Amino acid sequence: MLKAIILIGGPLKGTRFRPLSLDLPKPLFPVAGFPIIQHHIEACHKVEGLKEILLIGFYQPSDAFKTFLSRAQQEFRISIRYLQEYTALGTAGGLYHFRDVIQSGNPECFFVMNADVCSDFPLSEMVAFHRERPHACCTMMGTEASREQALNYGCLVENTDTHEVLHYVEKPGTFVSSIINCGVYLFSPDLFNHIATVFARHQEELSSDDSFALGSKDSIRLEQDIFPMLTGDSKLFVYKTQKFWSQIKSAGSAIYANRLYLALYHKTHPDRLAHGGEGMPSITGDVYIHPSATVDSTAVLGPNVTIGANVTIGPGARIRESIVLDGASIQDHSCILHSIVGWNSTVGAWTRVEGTPSDPNPNIPFAKLDPGQLFSDDGRLNPSITILGRNVTIPSEVIVLNSIVLPHKDLPHSYKNQIIL
Repeated sequence: MLKAIILIGGPLKGTRFRPLSLDLPKPLFPVAGFPIIQHHIEACHKVEGLKEILLIGFYQPSDAFKTFLSRAQQEFRISIRYLQEYTALGTAGGLYHFRDVIQSGNPECFFVMNADVCSDFPLSEMVAFHRERPHACCTMMGTEASREQALNYGCLVENTDTHEVLHYVEKPGTFVSSIINCGVYLFSPDLFNHIATVFARHQEELSSDDSFALGSKDSIRLEQDIFPMLTGDSKLFVYKTQKFWSQIKSAGSAIYANRLYLALYHKTHPDRLAHGGEGMPSITGDVYIHPSATVDSTAVLGPNVTIGANVTIGPGARIRESIVLDGASIQDHSCILHSIVGWNSTVGAWTRVEGTPSDPNPNIPFAKLDPGQLFSDDGRLNPSITILGRNVTIPSEVIVLNSIVLPHKDLPHSYKNQIIL
């Protein structure tokens, strides 16, 4: 039997995802028409012998979470539970806190996945890889990154013959390797013995050092505390993937993830992709349209567009590389480019909402999405995608360029490179 654990964090995390995470927990934000963690659950559901999925985090169990869990269990016919931490316990601390729940039923091994990654998750391949190494404690999914960008991730050095991880450093100060940690792992149950060792050491430090941070005895991190102690001992191995992978750290990265998942639908869910035709809007590239949305036949959508539930799109509208969330209204002849339009927001007629994409550099091999900085060194807002929070109203015949608009705002005129509070 196998299990899967998805680490979803909590409200103190994901601050770079604001203002979208002000109204909805980041793991439930819809990318390619479905919540971020539903893509994880769909991948887990395809793994033979996987019987239970556990979500671990410190979000309060809201109605949105309860509704999502109920629907997911009905759709996938698998046990899905949310385990709430009493505080942020770290990527390993939460596992150790709920170790009895994870080990119930004596699973052969279990996946641990960060919720803020998007990927064509090769989980079945990782299981086969892990079973070929009976002494392995962990199989880590890894991928190539550019030399400069690798410094922003956990880096590992492998034995190219056996794929054993010989050295691991989280976000090194100097170049170590171009192979990076993807935040997807397959563990054997003896992981908890290694976490117990670190937990005991933290307890000793707390009792002997009054300056030890309050509460940090329970915070244990896989990346800093566990992986370095597993290296060079035939306990930690890397499964390298050439398939797509990216992080979803900022709201802008959701646009890139949207593109990746829409492309994946050609293989996994071709029925989700919209097609043009007589009396239908013009579709270019990959587009997802919720069945309840109303789209005028003269609108032009795509490539890489997601239209949410109960959205209304008027005649002549043009939408490209964008996400339009539930209940939004895009009026006649408006243009939406590289933007996220929030829930129940309205974009007036002949209005242009445009952002600046932050795609990986196509001229650099293995380049990843650069998270970038919100502000430049001189305090100016860097160009990025435009984000409209919930219930934002934009009048007709204005331009909103490279701006972030917080929820419940009525914009009186055009804006450029601003945060509207």
